[in-house]
Amino acid sequence: MSVNFENFQQTIGTEFNNERLLKQAFTHSSYVNEHRHLDLEDNERLEFLGDAVLELAVSQYLYRKNPDMAEGDLTKLRASIVCEPSLVHFAEKLNFNELVLLGKGEEMTGGRTRPALLADAFEAFIGALYLDQGFDTVLTFLGRYIFPTIKPGAFSHATDYKSLLQEVVQQDLDGQIEYEIVDEKGPAHNREFIANVFIHDEKYGDGSGRTKKEAEQNAAKEALEKLDKESK
Repeated sequence: MSVNFENFQQTIGTEFNNERLLKQAFTHSSYVNEHRHLDLEDNERLEFLGDAVLELAVSQYLYRKNPDMAEGDLTKLRASIVCEPSLVHFAEKLNFNELVLLGKGEEMTGGRTRPALLADAFEAFIGALYLDQGFDTVLTFLGRYIFPTIKPGAFSHATDYKSLLQEVVQQDLDGQIEYEIVDEKGPAHNREFIANVFIHDEKYGDGSGRTKKEAEQNAAKEALEKLDKESK
């Protein structure tokens, strides 16, 4: 599949100084594995950076936009904006699925529409934009495409079970939460992770997912269900 990054930059109104960074943001590890003769890097490190930059940018926006909102409500709103379902929505809105460079195996198994892959690509793009042009340009981009969508109830569909579990435990149990990835299954293009969640060193839930984040979210969901039953 031919990818036209020039058209994409024209669409978003931002031209990268280092287009190699832009391409890296959309390069999946499966593509790198199948093109070892090329000097390529996948987007995983950019995803790590973009996750932190996005959280700071959204935090700053919410803090300034909602001067009367309590810390707990700000936390919940931020969590609903930066969680996977919301990031997938943003990525789809900007047609990121057409830009991702995938290996043949990942392509054949539907990777181009896989939620976790699209969410990762969005975070990686934010990381690349930050490295290329700085935090202010990231804010400008988010102000153009993301911040206008932040309205009351707009992200109610997106539940961050890890944040909810943290809140419940801090209020009622005063305990520490720990997540552990206990197993990985399947080939690189179709990976499944298994996570356990512990409260006071006691296992309260487990979950599986195509990413570690998804597995931990599902483990937290099960823990919340167990805590709910215990409280009745």
